[in-house]
Amino acid sequence: MDNIPNRHLHGDISIVLGAEAGRGVQSMEYVLTHVLKHAGYHVFGTKEYMSRVRGGSNSTEIRVSSSRVAAFVERIDILIPLDAAAIDHLGHRIAPDTIILGDAEKLGTSHPIVDVPFTKLATEIGNAIYANTIAVGTILGLLKVSPEVLDGYLVKFFAKKDPETIRKNIAAGRKGYAIGSALGGPGRIDIDIPAHPEVQNEMFLGGAEAVALGAIAGGCNFIGAYPMSPSTGVLTYLSQHARQFGIIAEQVEDEISGINMGIGAWYAGARALVSTAGGGFSLMTEGLSLAGITESPLVIHIAQRPGPATGLPTRTEQGDLHLALYAGHGEFPRAIFAPGTLADAYQLTRQAFDLADKTQCPIFILTDQFLIDSYYNTPDLGNTMTGVVKHFVKTGKDYRRYALTSDGISPRGIPGFGEGLVVLDSDEHDEEGHITESMIVRTQMMDKRLSKLELLKAESIPPELIGNEDYEILVIAWGSNYHVMREALQVTHRDDVACLYFKQVYPLHHSTTGYLEKAKRIVVVENNATGQFADVIQLQTGITVNEEILKYDGMPFSVEELTAQISELSTGGDQNG
Repeated sequence: MDNIPNRHLHGDISIVLGAEAGRGVQSMEYVLTHVLKHAGYHVFGTKEYMSRVRGGSNSTEIRVSSSRVAAFVERIDILIPLDAAAIDHLGHRIAPDTIILGDAEKLGTSHPIVDVPFTKLATEIGNAIYANTIAVGTILGLLKVSPEVLDGYLVKFFAKKDPETIRKNIAAGRKGYAIGSALGGPGRIDIDIPAHPEVQNEMFLGGAEAVALGAIAGGCNFIGAYPMSPSTGVLTYLSQHARQFGIIAEQVEDEISGINMGIGAWYAGARALVSTAGGGFSLMTEGLSLAGITESPLVIHIAQRPGPATGLPTRTEQGDLHLALYAGHGEFPRAIFAPGTLADAYQLTRQAFDLADKTQCPIFILTDQFLIDSYYNTPDLGNTMTGVVKHFVKTGKDYRRYALTSDGISPRGIPGFGEGLVVLDSDEHDEEGHITESMIVRTQMMDKRLSKLELLKAESIPPELIGNEDYEILVIAWGSNYHVMREALQVTHRDDVACLYFKQVYPLHHSTTGYLEKAKRIVVVENNATGQFADVIQLQTGITVNEEILKYDGMPFSVEELTAQISELSTGGDQNG
């Protein structure tokens, strides 16, 4: 092991693993993150990967910290590239003080490398495939994590393998641990990150799991979905636990079937989730209109990725807000939630089922690849199972599915629950649900459906102000930009700048206008090219955003770039003047 640098890393480090698809990076990150969390470290992980089963160049960033972190950073403190392509792929993030651990001869780069011949050492154990486990052990040796903890997780992770494979992985982990221990310490790679024992008992999960758990807490007992990145994890999780929670998980033949099955499930009394990405939802828009006119409750999860068309199918973007807001022919109300934390993803999905059932409207959960594929430790997800309140009624002989009411909410009956006939029709209909072309009835039914928007507004979630209440500049963030905005504000220490974070992006809470009118300058941060939420703000409040900070290359905002952007902000004149 040559070229061991003298580095002191304190408080928060960024470890990046890089390799082509199929080289086992996911296995490395799973074992490494779980062992570090068990050791008491705050851990955050996020990945960026190409749309390939094999080849390409993928990477995972793992932040290990003495405090809670959940945002992407550009910097790489320790890089483990398993092939030369990873160096090229991540070259723009490699700094002079980045510590690169790897096989110097194999990598063939001009960057200084701490020569650790992972492949050679793995071959000596029995197979080059054990190089990944050696790399994991090396990191844990640097961090002085007990090797017994690693042994336990390797046994658990490889439980379905034969005993010899488990034994060799433990040997590989121990070999890496010895290497890491030799590399670490004062005058070498000295890592100082205090651990917190209470972290051991915290939850450790990702965005897809949080959405799925929220659905379970909301009483979801049916999911209809066609696998589509990055939404597939939600379908996978609910399928894995379907028997445990009484869920029917249907992998449909296409997205059209998915939304129609969802509507049918709600009609039968179930609580259904439809999960997809933007391209899949494009196929669902006719079904969405069907839900609108039949006044069917519906919960739709859209995990956003860059378009148009297939675009960048494994990257992140906030480009489908307008799609969710304006999708479907005709006019009917809806609400759109956009979680920015794991707790939000859980709570908002749970609330979506209650709100859909109560208002008989489509409710959207708008996530993105960054949130869905990120994971970190958290003490809890907030209020858990609070009981499911179902809003359908037992019907009588004179039941009218679309009875005109003062609040627009007609009694929703379920076929077979009572004596009444529950009629649904995709054409305009009268109070009983039968087709009509009466212009008077048409107007009455449209007014009834649209009046539910007032209830959605009354139930809307207020935005959260982060920072000084006496702000001059108000930076607006929504969805998955919550954590990166929060950390960037902490770094800049600007008392004149605050962030207004929205977890519901339509309809906006009535308090929004007051926050905006108080600011001298309004800036919106979004992962899209056209400032879609800025448009929604102007539509809902009549206030124009002064500046937009936009990113649409498929990568999330980093703490560094938002810190730089916020540092350069000036009031630039009065917002209202």
